[in-house]
Amino acid sequence: MEKIIQEVSGVEVASVDLDTAISFQPFINRLRERIQHEQTVKKALYEQVLATYEQYHLPQEEISLEEVGKYSDLLEQMYACLSPAMTDEKELAWAMNMPFQPLIFYGTTLFYELMRNRRDDHDIYVITKTADEYQRDRLKLLYSVVLQKLYNFQAPTQLPDVHAGINLSTGLLQYYAMRINMDYIEVTAKGPLPQLDFSELYMRMSEGEGYDILLEMLPLSLFKIRGICILNLTDVTAEKAIDNIERVRLNRTPANDDENYRNVIKSLKTLVRNNQIEFDLFPFVRVNNEPVYGYVKGGTGILFEVWGEGRVSPDVFRRQAKGYFSNPDFFFSQDISAENQQGHDYLDYFRKLGVRSLALMPVFHNHIPVGVLAIHTWQDERFDEKILVLLQPAMAAIGRLLQIYIDEFNYEIECVIKEKFTSIQPAVQWKFNEVAWQYLHDRKRHLPEKEFSIHFDNVYPLYGAVDIRNSTIERNKAIVADLDAHLSLLGGTLRTLQDRYPSALLEEMIYKCSKWQEILASDQLYANDEDKLNTFLRKETTPFLNHLAGQHPQTKHLVDEYLKVLDAFNNSTSGEKYSLEISMQMINEAVNEYFEHEKNQLQSLYPCYFEKFRTDGVEYDAYIGQSIAPQHPFNHFHLKNLRLWQLSGMAAIARITRALLPGMPKVLRTTQLIFVHNHTIDISFRADERRFDVEGAYNIRYQMIKKRIDKVHIKESEERLTQPDKIVLIYFDNKDVEDYLPFIEYLQEKHVLCNDLEYLLLEDLQGLSGLKALRVGVVYEASLND
Repeated sequence: MEKIIQEVSGVEVASVDLDTAISFQPFINRLRERIQHEQTVKKALYEQVLATYEQYHLPQEEISLEEVGKYSDLLEQMYACLSPAMTDEKELAWAMNMPFQPLIFYGTTLFYELMRNRRDDHDIYVITKTADEYQRDRLKLLYSVVLQKLYNFQAPTQLPDVHAGINLSTGLLQYYAMRINMDYIEVTAKGPLPQLDFSELYMRMSEGEGYDILLEMLPLSLFKIRGICILNLTDVTAEKAIDNIERVRLNRTPANDDENYRNVIKSLKTLVRNNQIEFDLFPFVRVNNEPVYGYVKGGTGILFEVWGEGRVSPDVFRRQAKGYFSNPDFFFSQDISAENQQGHDYLDYFRKLGVRSLALMPVFHNHIPVGVLAIHTWQDERFDEKILVLLQPAMAAIGRLLQIYIDEFNYEIECVIKEKFTSIQPAVQWKFNEVAWQYLHDRKRHLPEKEFSIHFDNVYPLYGAVDIRNSTIERNKAIVADLDAHLSLLGGTLRTLQDRYPSALLEEMIYKCSKWQEILASDQLYANDEDKLNTFLRKETTPFLNHLAGQHPQTKHLVDEYLKVLDAFNNSTSGEKYSLEISMQMINEAVNEYFEHEKNQLQSLYPCYFEKFRTDGVEYDAYIGQSIAPQHPFNHFHLKNLRLWQLSGMAAIARITRALLPGMPKVLRTTQLIFVHNHTIDISFRADERRFDVEGAYNIRYQMIKKRIDKVHIKESEERLTQPDKIVLIYFDNKDVEDYLPFIEYLQEKHVLCNDLEYLLLEDLQGLSGLKALRVGVVYEASLND
């Protein structure tokens, strides 16, 4: 034990006007209380200690700091009562200090050593307090004791201070939490105590406030404090090391990876209390669930040297990593130079790098392997299994840290895909993942950027189109109807105004209005005519009518009624065109919703690429084949499955859109078309358009055919092939529809399709001849009931 007066705050503390002094009396009072109630053998100890104190005839009030050393026997008796009986003094950081003053006067040798060797710099674990912060914390502690002793009010609990000290044998930091025992001090008031609002006080103190108010209401000069505070330092090195790893995980960014990993390694060295042991972290990243190299070297980088691209090829690494992580086992050797090579071929590379002791520990997150932690020493340094036990509390935190890196790696892959490509479907995501990883790999190695090539060869195309019948005609009719109705309202308004306030300008506008109605009636409205008419309505008539309403207020009601209709017309919230748009929207939303719902079922048949796009209706392209899903053997039955889905899906869409008719403001019908191309084509991703397109002259012909067949007629007739309530399949050769014919019969038996199948020849189109078609009706509920 040592009897040295030492300042422990570590900062220059301002003096506080506080009546405080050392006194043994609170401890003596507590001894007497314990003697009355103690039933164990401790009672005899307390009685003996009390007798010793009473022999000294101690002063009732206080003992000066300078004179406290004279009472070393009493200090030792107090230590004996308050410290664990069987704990060696050299292992216990324990001390006494003057109440609410940063001065210790008696304690264990370990406590004094830690105070002498502490670190007051801004170490990663310790936020050094300023003088103001220390003073504020001292006030918090002081008032929490005052309120508890005099008001029986328990203030919000303060976290213990953490102190860092240098371990002289290792040169590493150790961390201790200081806890202050206030049981042996007494607080008395020198005058009457004021009333306090404890509800508001607790709320403010919980937020770290309220102490300025207390300084005014309960000035420190009001109290007298006597006794001795007991300080205990508890080793929290392991907790702080793990907390630091968690802090790195929460605060890290890819930009400060090196600094973060240095702090993690420093924490691990602190945890094992050995500066000679080295660490390395190796995250386990995957692309398409296949292991690939990462780019972070966390620590010495030794695992990257042994397992990285500098020594093994991507294929070899993938094979070795899959083998290891399929059965991740633990490896440890105090001396790898004496280890047998069998089963551990990689040890030779560690030896060449100068490794002596080595442990490889698989790291898990949520029971999934996320990497490897290497613990090793160089040359003649060694460690034993006890070191590995010390690391166990940190393994979960390391797992979470590696998972963050893996998540960031995956996010980088996604960002490249989004930047370079588009929103990618799951069926082809793997291909984009590979290309994105190759892009990252080349960029990290500062290699020249290559042109991307994403293509799928020998895939079967499937095309379908749901079109709104005569949508262009219906749109033109709606526009003409709205314009005519508007011109009629305008003409009536103008004539009413002319009767009341005749003018040549009104006469001229009435004339123009009539001429426009004649043009609409003649069905000769062209696009530029529509623009001229809108200019007439908005820039000629509207300003004049506003002017007229200003000149003749009695006309304002009539003009406002017209302008209200004009506003609705301009904003497309009324009229025939508005009704048409609502009906088209109903159809497109229903068809889109059907395809969105069917996407998962479509992929369950076989992974395929499916893309839909809006026209006046909805069209889609689908591609299926071995190259899209290399891991899934492709068979013609997969194609037949998709064709059955295509046919039954068109029947379902026809029924869905037919069911919308009663709720449509404008009755619209849909037609359903399938183009059958029974040969494989090649497709590639076009980065400029962010979509897939066909490749090669023959394949481009397939795209050309799709664009020309929507309005094709039956040969030697004026009848359009596509008709409402019908599904048509366009093809070239009878063999092309061999898969579809049994499906048509099946759906007819199921009362999904009508028994009215037609075999039709189609007119020749530009560059196309010999087209054929099947046309079959769709059964509706009303047909079943008839």
